[in-house]
Amino acid sequence: MADVAAVSDKGVHQDTVLNTKRKRKKSIQSPFWLNLMYLPVLLLFCVFIFYPFLKGIRLSFTNWDGYSPTFDWVGISNYIRMLHDPNIGIVVKNTLIYGVGSTLFQNIVGLLYALLLNKSIRGRGIVRTIVYLPVIVSPLIMGYIWYFFFQYNSGALNDVIGLFGHAKINLLANPQLNVWIITFVNTYQYLGIAMVIYLAGLQSIPKDYYEAAELDGATPLAKFFHVTWPLLMPSVTINVVLNLIGGLKLFDVITALTNGGPGYASQSLSTMMYKLYFAEQDAGYAATLGNLMFVMITVISVTALMYLRRKEVEQ
Repeated sequence: MADVAAVSDKGVHQDTVLNTKRKRKKSIQSPFWLNLMYLPVLLLFCVFIFYPFLKGIRLSFTNWDGYSPTFDWVGISNYIRMLHDPNIGIVVKNTLIYGVGSTLFQNIVGLLYALLLNKSIRGRGIVRTIVYLPVIVSPLIMGYIWYFFFQYNSGALNDVIGLFGHAKINLLANPQLNVWIITFVNTYQYLGIAMVIYLAGLQSIPKDYYEAAELDGATPLAKFFHVTWPLLMPSVTINVVLNLIGGLKLFDVITALTNGGPGYASQSLSTMMYKLYFAEQDAGYAATLGNLMFVMITVISVTALMYLRRKEVEQ
């Protein structure tokens, strides 16, 4: 009899859940005329994003110089050229460092700031503001600010080093360091966004879970890994995907700090495209690299999104 009652209760529960879902689904249905409100956005998307994207694919099969009204079709020769380009390897590697490195550092530091500033400490509002302030500065201006700190002649860092009697160091001309300096500057500027998203996630976690964990004798570290981290996964997903997209298409900071130099040592796909189009008037090959960057960003960000969504826990 107990088994029958359990099965009956289970059936009633399932019916209730199904009815609730049907009501919820019915409640979010909107009239047809309201869906027409999407048309202006779709029109803007098609004109400013979808059409240029198709145009870029088309131009990648030409030898257009970016200015001439005429061009010749060259088939897949630009793609073959890309595969044999001796500089493409270092450029793709730099692009991945900017994307993955910035994502890693922004999330680690942003989460640490969020955990600290989520506590009831004096002046946390001021600290939150200070951490977020770099976000509102133009990336190009931020790059130039740090350029005056790292530059070889009259840079603030070398001025301090000179006070101690040491020789100047040209960090921005060092191929082993300038990529990581650019990654640091990009991390510094945008970790405020990661902090805010993590703060929102932390404040949405019910305190009941922490109280139950304390009753079970959980340590602060155990509460983080078994309560905070699983319920913070939606925020992790948002931050990782946004940081990956932003880092992989990084342009302004590179231009301000090194302009991609020395040589191709700090070039990314976006800065190489700019150089090919405006300096070398090779728009067809620049469009080819643009398509490569689109594929890279799409594959990496969608893969990260699908993986992290499976890790999310519903509250």
